[in-house]
Amino acid sequence: MFRYDIDGDDFTSAGEASTDMKQKLRRMGVDPDDIRRCAICMYEGEINMVIHANGGVAEICVSADKVEIILTDTGPGIEDIDLAMSEGFTTASQSVRELGFGAGMGLPNMKKNADEIKVTSTPGVGTTVTMVINIK
Repeated sequence: MFRYDIDGDDFTSAGEASTDMKQKLRRMGVDPDDIRRCAICMYEGEINMVIHANGGVAEICVSADKVEIILTDTGPGIEDIDLAMSEGFTTASQSVRELGFGAGMGLPNMKKNADEIKVTSTPGVGTTVTMVINIK
């Protein structure tokens, strides 16, 4: 199990957790295609926590047949999860979009690359995203 604390509003360190996870999975002998899918899920979640939630925690559990990624934050929460899962929907600020982030593809990319995804959120309390990537 790996655990990462994700700093909010820190775009310079955004992506470090996903890079470290990718290296650990490579050392464990996980199939490169499965590593790619895990890295996409982790990176998108990490960026979402930086942009929207003032950071959070990522926990990665690896077993013989799957990688489970659990992202938890205490940000503003998601008002409408179905809408947030649609491509192009974003609540990112203009300044974040000018940096090249916040295009509304985070959750849709996670959904495309995970074999299972569950998003729970309470406005004003926070969000938890749990993803499972089956590995070869």
